[in-house]
Amino acid sequence: MSAGHAAWRRVLGGTLLALLVLVFARPLGAGLHAAVALAGASGLAGGALLPPRALRRLAFLVPSLALLVLLTCLLMYVAPGSPFASERVAAPQVEQALRAQYGVPRSGVAFFAVYMERLVVEGSLGPSLKVQGRSVAQLLLPALPVSLALGGLALVLALGVGVLVGVRAGLRPGSLADRASLALTLVGIALPSFVVGALLAIVFALRLGWLPVAGWGGARHLVLPAITLSLPPAATIARLARGGTIETLAQDFVRTARAKGLPERVVVWRHALRGALLPVVSYLGPAAAAILTGSFVVETLFGVPGMGQWFVKGAVNRDYSVVLGTTLLYASLVTLLNLAVDAAYAWLDPRVAEDA
Repeated sequence: MSAGHAAWRRVLGGTLLALLVLVFARPLGAGLHAAVALAGASGLAGGALLPPRALRRLAFLVPSLALLVLLTCLLMYVAPGSPFASERVAAPQVEQALRAQYGVPRSGVAFFAVYMERLVVEGSLGPSLKVQGRSVAQLLLPALPVSLALGGLALVLALGVGVLVGVRAGLRPGSLADRASLALTLVGIALPSFVVGALLAIVFALRLGWLPVAGWGGARHLVLPAITLSLPPAATIARLARGGTIETLAQDFVRTARAKGLPERVVVWRHALRGALLPVVSYLGPAAAAILTGSFVVETLFGVPGMGQWFVKGAVNRDYSVVLGTTLLYASLVTLLNLAVDAAYAWLDPRVAEDA
């Protein structure tokens, strides 16, 4: 690819990133001037620093998010029930007045148009249809740090445990530690999170009394839900790290390092570990998505006041604006993590930073 095409791609990628930051910063409480400044800084930094792989992802991001909103609107309207249904049957005139007040037409496509105008032009996630006098941003902003803390801790646990177990198993294939790690990974992948969470709560909260069974109020409340969320991705990371370690140790540059007489610890940490982590880094985006979506169940199971509870409540109560708001926030977080993964992958393997 020519230098001119690469420059234009960086300009386009930075512009798209700036527009997305501008669109999402305003609903999350940033003023217009602050949102413009943040968008400009993000666009300049992203266009200059992100690798081509991440810039290509940005090109598909806008239509992907628009399609996500459209499909969510259509699915909500296909589902039975109405946000204005109650035990008492309201008169058609009353329901029509409520629909006009909250901007909820009878068609999913029409609601998509209303919502996109509200998001892009007004910079708002809209009002909650069930929590009177509260906007979606007022509901989700206090819950966002809770979900970020829980998801971030779960991702760190999954990465640390998975890499440690996988690399150790990959250094000695066929050993007892290797077979034990494979058995543990199979269990971690097979058991769903609500089963793991229930077992942990029964053992460590109800029987032993070491940790609180539910609620929120301190670091101790994070332990059980974070472990529950981290186990399935930790199992997959361990399997990927094991395979990457075995493959990297068979490469010629590792044999050369050993032939030079370097200690095995230096060979592993300085030469083999970077190659062994490549498949793990490429999985971090899907792992983050699995943790964020799994938090719907885990937050409800352990009574954590994060965004997952609002997604569940919004789906049950047919609160369309809340469902769309949580969906967009989760999609944005996954996208940002994928961009960070692309940047980390380019650092670990400089070949992906080169234009094709």
